[in-house]
Amino acid sequence: MSLIEQAAKRLAELQRAGAELPEEALVDPAQSAVASPTPEGLMRALEARANVHTHPDARVSHPAFPAHPPAPRVARNADLPERRVELDLEKLRAQGFVTPDAQKSQIADEFRVIKRPIIRNAMGPSGVRVRDGNLVMVTSALPGEGKTFTSVNLALSIALEIDNTVLLVDGDVAHPAIPRLLGTPHGPGLLDLLTRDDLDFADAMVKTNVDKLTVLPAGTRQRQSTELLASEQMASLLRELASRYADRIILFDSPPLLATTEARVLATHMGQIVMVVSADSTSQHAVSQALATIENCEVVMMTLNKASRTDVGTYYGYYGDNDAP
Repeated sequence: MSLIEQAAKRLAELQRAGAELPEEALVDPAQSAVASPTPEGLMRALEARANVHTHPDARVSHPAFPAHPPAPRVARNADLPERRVELDLEKLRAQGFVTPDAQKSQIADEFRVIKRPIIRNAMGPSGVRVRDGNLVMVTSALPGEGKTFTSVNLALSIALEIDNTVLLVDGDVAHPAIPRLLGTPHGPGLLDLLTRDDLDFADAMVKTNVDKLTVLPAGTRQRQSTELLASEQMASLLRELASRYADRIILFDSPPLLATTEARVLATHMGQIVMVVSADSTSQHAVSQALATIENCEVVMMTLNKASRTDVGTYYGYYGDNDAP
């Protein structure tokens, strides 16, 4: 069988298989014997095209058939049931959390103070907004200081806003605490979005009975979680999240800065960081060490948790890059 006949046979096989072929290949191979591409070139091109079609990760260099860019994330599968959880608001209120039916409580007032500059930095006039200001991380120096308590309360408080919504992301991928507090499922979630192109944001997010609050679980545990959070996939995912949900505060409950490397990596992507400090417990040295690990974040705020004097509310401080802790 001649090369021309082989090319014709291969072209027919690819067309029957549904392969997407360029216009150069959709000609009669018999007419291409004396024209460009040659039969040999046409055979190589067809095989290269087949390899790209069958193996999307393959990158075949050929002037007539340039490699395609990575496919965009797929749209939500309408056949999948919507992920939703009913928060036990009465139980949350009894545990000291902000709830829509208890907006006059002291805890609600304290978190109004905390959230106001965060919202202004993220959503204020263009001259006031912080770069990537809608990406907010809540962390602490050490475990047990109340960063998840603060994250959930801050998310619930922002959800009471008229003009904004909030996505609470469980960024503590090694020891997720939000499922235990809110009853949300464990996966798929953040880590799955970093490793699966077939998963849309809407497939991973969990809606709640608090209208403006959505939760993104930590997802399936991965051996290289730190590397994933530091990857270009993570940066791309955050850019897409921030642009797709422009009216939304994206709030990350992160691990403690001194206990894990994940928190330090995550901090490099943030526009704002809220540092939770446990009153009469966390040393100034630990706080200073934790703050020293934060890089490339324009705004870092501090809130004092577990304070014994409740008559003055929550101490709240702010410092910029050139200010001392």
